[in-house]
Amino acid sequence: MVFDVHVAMTWILFLALFPIAFFWLRRAWRIAINKDFSEVAVKRGEPPPNAEKYAPYEAAINLICGSIAVAVIVGVFTGEMDYDTWMAVAGSTIWCKFFLSFALGRNAHMNADLKKKQAEMAAKAAAEAQAKTAGEQG
Repeated sequence: MVFDVHVAMTWILFLALFPIAFFWLRRAWRIAINKDFSEVAVKRGEPPPNAEKYAPYEAAINLICGSIAVAVIVGVFTGEMDYDTWMAVAGSTIWCKFFLSFALGRNAHMNADLKKKQAEMAAKAAAEAQAKTAGEQG
């Protein structure tokens, strides 16, 4: 085997699966077992105000993707997966995890921002109505 860019990238991806799987499974453990919602649907480092609502989804995403990464590692070590298969599964899993977590985070924060805006508009309308009635009485 000649060491070139292709071989280097293959080894980088394979070795990166170890910490990736560890962090994803640890995150699933923290969310599902320890009830630590600080890593749920994060956007710009902040969880949404109602993070416990989105915790099961984030835990499932991390658990499934972490388990697939571990299965790929085991499959490569045991020789059950050929090169094209494990590369496709590992790459697809990483990208799907990123997209699903991104979408969940944006959805959670969008709903929170929408509710905040509606509450502000209702308060503004109530203040205007109160000012209008006070102006009519005075």
